Amino acid sequence: MSHRVRPYRREDAGALAGIYAGAVAAVAPRHYSAAEVAAWLAEAPSPAEIEEKNDDGRLVFVAVDRLDEAVAWIDLEPDGHIDMLFCAPEWTGRGLASALFNALEDAARRLGIARLHVEASEVAKPIFEKWGFTVVRRQDVRLATGTIHNYAMARELASPGQAEASP
Repeated sequence: MSHRVRPYRREDAGALAGIYAGAVAAVAPRHYSAAEVAAWLAEAPSPAEIEEKNDDGRLVFVAVDRLDEAVAWIDLEPDGHIDMLFCAPEWTGRGLASALFNALEDAARRLGIARLHVEASEVAKPIFEKWGFTVVRRQDVRLATGTIHNYAMARELASPGQAEASP
């Protein structure tokens, strides 16, 4: 199955909501308790919430299949914060996250963003480490129906033409 990366479109919101819930339900149980997964799923955004969030000025890149259906996505807020990175479970391990991150990193450099930061789940932590992010701290996050832990991580970006900073 082939894929490509393109900018988000409002009509992607429903698919992105499904990807979020599907990814948490399928992958998170490998790293989190049933209560933690339930608390995380209770926070899953609706399509309307995704539309509203993605209209706030952030950049959103979507990986799509050959039929232009969304199968993964990543976003970048103007301050360098990566808030979302989710992939449909049947598409994991196919290089989509890296393709999305490469598009995001290129955009961040063009925008002059010097530092990227994220709150990565246990699932996402090794992926972000592979991309040169380092753990700043482990943190417990209170959700409406429970608590879940994640990792505040960061990575400095070199300006175009500069050597990459060491993590």
